[in-house]
Amino acid sequence: MNEINKKTPSAPGRQRNPLLLHAALILLAAVFFFPFYWMLITSLKPVDETMKVPPVYFPSHFVWQNYPRAWSYQSDKLGYVPYLLYFRNTLLLCALTVTGAVLSNSLVAYAFARMKFKGRDLFFSLTLATMMIPFPVVMVPTFALFQKLGWIGTFRPLWIPSWFGGAFSIFLLRQFFRTIPFELSEAAKIDGCTEFETFRMIILPLSKSALSVVALFTFLYTWNDFLAPLIYLSNQQFFTLGLGLQFFQSQNGGTEWNLLMAAATIVVLPVVGLFFVTQKQFMEGIAVTGLKG
Repeated sequence: MNEINKKTPSAPGRQRNPLLLHAALILLAAVFFFPFYWMLITSLKPVDETMKVPPVYFPSHFVWQNYPRAWSYQSDKLGYVPYLLYFRNTLLLCALTVTGAVLSNSLVAYAFARMKFKGRDLFFSLTLATMMIPFPVVMVPTFALFQKLGWIGTFRPLWIPSWFGGAFSIFLLRQFFRTIPFELSEAAKIDGCTEFETFRMIILPLSKSALSVVALFTFLYTWNDFLAPLIYLSNQQFFTLGLGLQFFQSQNGGTEWNLLMAAATIVVLPVVGLFFVTQKQFMEGIAVTGLKG
């Protein structure tokens, strides 16, 4: 028996050297990490080293004062830039959009996944088809609609649409809801639960990982969004962090790139921290919602 085992060839996957795979993964990780490293290291450079040729990959000395200078930056166009106000505005928008996205997308996804009605598959196909429409196609009609409603210059165009669902999040949650045994819903209905009570007491508690993925994606999109605030906001008291970064770019040249990168680092760090805090729930949600495999 031992001789047979010795002669039996091992699987092709076992013959591969895992060191090559790890080396390739480390190389790819370094490639993706380099932009973040360049932003961080530039934020600590003296201004004369930011645009040197050849590039300076490590500064001669760290200028930690770049961060307080960036936080209290004086713009040529605005004067003092109130980044604390922009931070509050961005957090408010994130809270509103995340709440709306989780509520609306979960309700629509539940209907597509657990309820039977005429034309369900057709409506779901049409919902997915909206993902194929690029934003520039609907940008002008959407702006005209919000202008008719008198919403231009306010936060409403930035958070109210999230309360009407999004195709990607609906698809994500629908895939997860379909994995929950239908026997649980049937048992709840036998006990006298309505459809909404079944959704609230059975489906939602079992879908925390999928809901966390939708919440995280929505938060990241809102936090990093630059185009929509640029289109709809005109009053600088309503600006977000993304718009605030543009004040560092001088219109006449001579941009202080070290201060711009310091401000960008301050904007990025909360997102990085959020990802590490929610990494377990995020990876679990991705694995169980049909995106894996």
